[in-house]
Amino acid sequence: MAVPILKQGPFLIASIQAALTDTDVLRLQDDVMVQVGRYRSRGIVVDVTALDVMDSFVSRSLRGIAQMTRLRGATTVIVGIQPEVAFAMVQLGMSFEDVSTALDLEEGLALLQRPRKEAGDGGG
Repeated sequence: MAVPILKQGPFLIASIQAALTDTDVLRLQDDVMVQVGRYRSRGIVVDVTALDVMDSFVSRSLRGIAQMTRLRGATTVIVGIQPEVAFAMVQLGMSFEDVSTALDLEEGLALLQRPRKEAGDGGG
């Protein structure tokens, strides 16, 4: 299932609506990179609110998206990590080090609208 990616001004919003296969995650990476270039996006919000499980492949892939988009001049914010997902990630030693996170879409967009220095500082 393809992840819808919406353009909101200078930002992209990718809303993951269901569990993703590895193929879906790789397609998301490709789609985000294409759209960052096409729209010259300054930031990307990846909304994972619908995920009640996040395996290590998805976690690494989201971190990879953030690193790739940073190299293209855009900041990525992961939003909506459920409490039980955060707990499991910590227990398994997975993290989003050097990736900004926010509670929800509203906070993620607010984080992206801050001056560049602050937006990419790995807030959480």
